[in-house]
Amino acid sequence: MTWKRIDLVIPKLSKEQFRQVYDKGFDATYALFDALQQAIETLENRVAHLEGIIAKDSHNSSKPPSSNGFKRPPKSLREKSGKKAGGQTGHEGTSLRQVENPDKTVIHWPRGKCSCGRCLENAPVIGETTKQVFDLPKIKVLVTEHQAKTVMCACGKIHAGEFPVGINAPVQYGNGLKALATYFITQQLLPVQRTQQIFKDIFGIELSVATLQGSTVACHNGLETTETVLLDRIIESPVVHADETGCDVNGKLWWIHSLGNLMYTWYFCEKHRGKEADIVAAVLRRFGGRLVHDGWQTYLHYVCKHALCNAHHLRELVFIDEHLKEPWALKMKKLLLEIKDTVEEARVKGKKRLSDEVLQRFRNRYLLVIRQGYAVQPPPKKRPPGQRGKQAQPPGKNLLDRLKEHIDEVLAFMYDFSVPFTNNLAERDLRMVKVKLKVSGCFRTHFGAQVFCRIRSYLSTLRKHNLDIMEYLEKCFNPYSSFINLLPE
Repeated sequence: MTWKRIDLVIPKLSKEQFRQVYDKGFDATYALFDALQQAIETLENRVAHLEGIIAKDSHNSSKPPSSNGFKRPPKSLREKSGKKAGGQTGHEGTSLRQVENPDKTVIHWPRGKCSCGRCLENAPVIGETTKQVFDLPKIKVLVTEHQAKTVMCACGKIHAGEFPVGINAPVQYGNGLKALATYFITQQLLPVQRTQQIFKDIFGIELSVATLQGSTVACHNGLETTETVLLDRIIESPVVHADETGCDVNGKLWWIHSLGNLMYTWYFCEKHRGKEADIVAAVLRRFGGRLVHDGWQTYLHYVCKHALCNAHHLRELVFIDEHLKEPWALKMKKLLLEIKDTVEEARVKGKKRLSDEVLQRFRNRYLLVIRQGYAVQPPPKKRPPGQRGKQAQPPGKNLLDRLKEHIDEVLAFMYDFSVPFTNNLAERDLRMVKVKLKVSGCFRTHFGAQVFCRIRSYLSTLRKHNLDIMEYLEKCFNPYSSFINLLPE
């Protein structure tokens, strides 16, 4: 072995130190071999760690699909249903259909003369064929002038008419236009400049940045009471999904938190992610139902029932099976999916729960796979001298500890049919927030982030109720909207 290679393996051992160790004889040589072996193990662990990072993508970790790059798309966790693509037999399709009362009718008469020489203009009608065209009229801004008349009574007193509440300036934009601008920015996630371009191209009006931002702020202010009611309804629900994602606020890392269920969504932007997120922590301290989340340690500190997202577990199991080649991982993946299918079949049949016998059998199989997983884990490595903190563990051991310690939370969907198998609802709620960040890049201020979060909470809730978003958005600009609840009962 050359001096250069020795320096690469043991960077802290100089050539002079190596000569001194070598000159001391047989015992020193063994000490050198021990140092070499320790260095090799360190490098092997480092290489394995880096290979694990490279091997992770969206199908075996929590990384988003956008991080997969141009390599071959990974296999989806979804199993093939065996059905052909497209609409299935018996599916009621949706297509364009004629309406009974069209807005406009154009009649086309036959032209010219018949071959017998008679004119067709006065010929009797014996039938007709109809075809309808659905199109948009020319879009233009409707200008409404309000005139307040002043009159004089016969007695000499003067009386002036009053303008409706909300009409204050000589010229101003109406609630419909403000609602549409807010819709473009918060629902369709368009930047302010592109929203300006749409209004100029389609409506022929030029809106300033201040006008557009003022519309979103007015909508935010009008939803003050609505947000409080929305949050109360989420807290009162038996099952709530929680998640969070990072965002850039004025060049610093902040966090957008999401709480929601099948009918309501609430977003909030905080400087902190964990228990230091005061507003979110205060909300969850009031919650007494079951919180579905990804197993992040902070959520487990809240005093309520919990359920862990099994989509995260499945991705981790795929990584351990494919990359680390630990056989227990595939068994656990198949078992979780089998339990999921059994629960869905029972729910379709109208059952409220599984029998005690079935529950105990699944639980025993679950614990058996856990024991098999622990049996193949390598023994804990000796802690290097002077090292402090928690001893690092292999990925398989970390997952096994979580599956064992939180067995009731992992299998909550098996015991309670109202608990979903995954936390996908929260991830879907946050998906559009990530799109907003990708399109706009960041929020310039915390208040701007809060404006977006409150309006987006309202729009997401309306979407879950399948309501007319534009109709309800216009209500937000009522002068008294901040004092009333705009949510459907």
